[in-house]
Amino acid sequence: MARPTLQIKGYSSADIKSLFRNDEKYTIGLRLYAVYQVSLGQSSRNLEELYNTSAKQITNWVHRFEKEGIEGLKDKEGRGRTSRLDKEQESNLAKLLMTELPSDHGYNTATWTGPILIEWIKTHYKITYKKAQIYNILKRLGFSYQKGRGLFPEADEHKQEAFKGALKKTARRKA
Repeated sequence: MARPTLQIKGYSSADIKSLFRNDEKYTIGLRLYAVYQVSLGQSSRNLEELYNTSAKQITNWVHRFEKEGIEGLKDKEGRGRTSRLDKEQESNLAKLLMTELPSDHGYNTATWTGPILIEWIKTHYKITYKKAQIYNILKRLGFSYQKGRGLFPEADEHKQEAFKGALKKTARRKA
């Protein structure tokens, strides 16, 4: 009889992988262990599947470790594309989101949405963003995206409950 396969409960593979990406200590430890394995004679080609990265990246870790030690395994600041909004514009945008409503700027809503922000930035700063990028900017500024729920203040709760009850009775009759 075969032994049962060990299963992990409570965490998905993606959850575990995100721990490596979100905590610098884990990231550095993972990279250091890859460097250690290279020092034992493992080739970077053999390690690329295990570390889910390219052999070139593992080689880069080794060279950076040789030059800078543990510091070379840390991610460097200022990587990636620079924002098209400068710091002052980002600060103004954050202040706008906290203190003003879209209706103050001629929009027919009281809630800032991604598409409205895209239009506002395009109008005021002449910079065009795609929908996905505006949410990255909001996250960087410390805001979170909140999905709206259908809540209608003018709705009569008693009528809604009566309707739900009638709907359940109708469903039972059909069954």
